[in-house]
Amino acid sequence: LTLWRLQAAYGVPVLIFVNTMDQPGTDRSALMQSLKARLSDACVDLSAPDGPEEAALCGEEAMETYLRTGAVPDPQIAAMTAERRLFPCIFGSALKLKGIDDLLGALERWIPAPSYPDAFAARVYKISHDPQGARLTWLKVTGGSLAVRTLLRSGEAEEKISQIRLYSGQKYRLAESVPAGTVCAVTGLSAVRAGDGLGAEKAADAPLLTPVFTYQVLLPSGTDPHKALSYLRTLEEEDPQLHVLWSGEKREIRVQLMGEVQLEVLTRLLRDRFSLNVGFGEGSILYRETIGAPAEGIGHYEPLRHYAEVHLLLEPAPPGSGLHFASACPEDDLDRSWQRLILTHLMEKQHLGVLTGSPITDIRITLIAGRAHLKHTEGGDFRQATYRAVRQGLMQAPGILLEPWYDVRLELPQDCLGRAMNDLTRMGGSFAPAESAGEEYVLTGSAPVAALRGYAREVVAYTRGRGRLLCTLRGYAPCREQDSVVAAIGYDPERDTDNPADSVFCSHGAGYIVKWDQVKDHMHLPAALAGNGGPVAPAAPAAVPARITAADDKQLMAIFERTYGPVRERRGGAAQVQSRPTVNDRPIRIVEPGEEYLLVDGYNIIFAWPDLKQQAQGSLEDARRSLQDILSNYRGFRPCHLILVFDAYKVHGNPRSTEDYQGIHIVYTREAETADNYIERTIRTLPKDRRVRVATSDALEQIIIMGGGALRMSANEFRQEVESAKVEIDAILRRNNSDRDGFSNMEKAMKAAMEKNKNE
Repeated sequence: LTLWRLQAAYGVPVLIFVNTMDQPGTDRSALMQSLKARLSDACVDLSAPDGPEEAALCGEEAMETYLRTGAVPDPQIAAMTAERRLFPCIFGSALKLKGIDDLLGALERWIPAPSYPDAFAARVYKISHDPQGARLTWLKVTGGSLAVRTLLRSGEAEEKISQIRLYSGQKYRLAESVPAGTVCAVTGLSAVRAGDGLGAEKAADAPLLTPVFTYQVLLPSGTDPHKALSYLRTLEEEDPQLHVLWSGEKREIRVQLMGEVQLEVLTRLLRDRFSLNVGFGEGSILYRETIGAPAEGIGHYEPLRHYAEVHLLLEPAPPGSGLHFASACPEDDLDRSWQRLILTHLMEKQHLGVLTGSPITDIRITLIAGRAHLKHTEGGDFRQATYRAVRQGLMQAPGILLEPWYDVRLELPQDCLGRAMNDLTRMGGSFAPAESAGEEYVLTGSAPVAALRGYAREVVAYTRGRGRLLCTLRGYAPCREQDSVVAAIGYDPERDTDNPADSVFCSHGAGYIVKWDQVKDHMHLPAALAGNGGPVAPAAPAAVPARITAADDKQLMAIFERTYGPVRERRGGAAQVQSRPTVNDRPIRIVEPGEEYLLVDGYNIIFAWPDLKQQAQGSLEDARRSLQDILSNYRGFRPCHLILVFDAYKVHGNPRSTEDYQGIHIVYTREAETADNYIERTIRTLPKDRRVRVATSDALEQIIIMGGGALRMSANEFRQEVESAKVEIDAILRRNNSDRDGFSNMEKAMKAAMEKNKNE
């Protein structure tokens, strides 16, 4: 039934061949009734006398044709078969070649060959290995043709086909090229996986069968776990439903499977192909996690010379919908290329929850803000910031643990029906009224996977072999005993170094860790959500000083005169002061000052300022970056053309290089050129009406500067000027913060005076 449901989900047309009809006691009519009851009423034996009539019941057009002609033509049968409205049944014995001709004829008449496009396309459906260990990629060519030495691309990999093999049993023959419709095996492709599409073919959809159990692999004594892991990785390539996990800390291998049948198959494969006899520990449930309320996740990654900040909105999504990714960030705030990169990082990883370390699901993740640095941001920076933003958001949101549920179908005798109902009720499940199916009853319902473990054996026991339990994954639902399950697993998200929720910030040229619950105090972008999960309320508009008009002046003057008396002008005006003649009565020409230039000898300042000198002992690069940041702040307060010069005269073959950094111009001198030479030449080339200052403690350079007409500053004087600028910046910031209160008080005083004047 599982295979039948998968075929229905993928829309695969089906012809049913009932084998071993040569065995004694086989009843064709009874088998048809069983097929109709278990699979579909559209299962029809077209070779039976009433076959055409039953086929006519599967479609209106077929019914009209049958009523008119008494038969259903092959084109209509083929159309209904392709649409899964009809399932032709053929009986025979493969061992004795009975019914084989009928099967081949049915395939030819009722399953017409599709028409293939001219563009190359192929679908990979299996991976295997030949006895020599060569990797075989099995595919069907669904368009165009495929030739040896063709270059194929899968994802980022581009590989060339070395062989095309056409197999017949264990033997094969080589082909130079194959047309569309051919099924073949090729060598030379190492990056493709089962389900991949090549050329114009799209990749297959996600598999419908999902593992719900995880088992620890118990290796024989003395077995190298890494060698066993390589065997399992080989099998994982061949069967995408096998998920192999390796824990480096515990040095253990775990596999994710759907149940005991897969365990038996895996055990046999390891024994037969690799001579490895393994056991398995008791299986545990594969949980999932989601969130119960929106949260904003913030990730910041800024070690030295790196920068990225990401803000994500995490919202609950409908049950069973999986993960959704989108962007609502304006391109004016973050370039589209960075946004696409962030979305790629969101989709490329299986993100783990913070309750049990289980994968998350049913969450809508939206990029709402981000910031990059023009020079320091690299692609890997956004990967780190994105991962940390997801985890930080999960740490803030209320977590919900999800457990898997099965849809169950119980086929059992009537006398066992009450026991089955009681069992499902005890498990916390639900069920529909039982239906009669001949001598048996069918009970359908749903229950948690954890409660159904081992129940199939119980059904066989209490029905004495007459009952059958069929389970299909229904999906995930909130766990009934979340607290106890979380406590039993004992997962600590803050100790999971592979999935950090903390952020990395930079201060004084060094990165430092900020815990996830303190990131909002350090983030560089404003938050989008308030603490209660709602949007941040817009800030109140800043107080604007009242505009005083001429009418207001008259009112204020009237108030002043009533309080202090009328204003009288002094007679004679201001005192007349006789100017004294100057020594030189020639007119003085005042020169208008031009633009200001400030040249700084970088390494001289670094080794003259104690804090930068100490930092340079650890890393000269860090000290250089710190000086650049200091001068950038200074230049923002004192507008000028600031040129920072660094010696590179000992660097062999180094040409002069320049760069602009946050408003300052940085020069690295060429080979055999000192900073003194560059500064001296620059002073002489600047126009005479420019105000030029140079900051250095080099005595010889100071003499040259004075000879060139520039003003000099020692390193200590320049340090005092920088510190003074910093003090003034802080004072302005404090004053701006208090301006709003000051304007508010002024408005109140004016309004009170005007109200008093009106009353009087």
